[in-house]
Amino acid sequence: MNEAQSDTQKEFRALLHAQRVWDVPLPSFDPSAAPSAPLPLFHSWFADAVAAGQTEPHTMTLATADAEGRPDVRTLMLHDADERGWHFATHTTSAKGRQLAARPDAALGFYWPAQGRQVRVRGTASPASREESRADLRARSTGALAAALTGSQSEVLPALDALVRASEAAWERAVAEPDAEAVTWTRYVVEPREVEFFQGDGRRRHVRLRYRREGAAWTRELLWP
Repeated sequence: MNEAQSDTQKEFRALLHAQRVWDVPLPSFDPSAAPSAPLPLFHSWFADAVAAGQTEPHTMTLATADAEGRPDVRTLMLHDADERGWHFATHTTSAKGRQLAARPDAALGFYWPAQGRQVRVRGTASPASREESRADLRARSTGALAAALTGSQSEVLPALDALVRASEAAWERAVAEPDAEAVTWTRYVVEPREVEFFQGDGRRRHVRLRYRREGAAWTRELLWP
């Protein structure tokens, strides 16, 4: 490492180590009062995050594995959370779509720093019906429809000009045909096996409550932070 690289590394580390977390009052969490299933608690925590002014509380990370078993992760939007599981959508031809077709195990992560909270979901991702996927696409904004119509997600892009041309054509079609269909657009549902709720604490006495599915019921257990 030359001197310039060394100085840049020092600057980065100084900046990194100067960052702080949870410089706001954090809510308390009594796990003994938690519901018997994770979904009602998730709904409640999501509403709390919105009320606390959390930016984009509906964003989450999705972890999958490729054909060689190597992990992959990205950020995307939650489309629903109901009795079936946690919903998102993508193209079946995208990297995550191909990975889920080969290995349906998936993990989701939500982080709401405004309240020092995380939620982790582990389970199996399954495609929803074609009708539900069509409805999902129709419910999205014109821009989201245009992005779906652009297609080629995760493929190699030869130049930015190619993206601009494809995007402009997709926007024109999305405006002219609001019910246009992107045949590879698919809604997925992650059916949970485990759901963990993490409440941060300023003294690092974090509370971790994990739900584990056992048949049709859920078992609750605390984890060391």
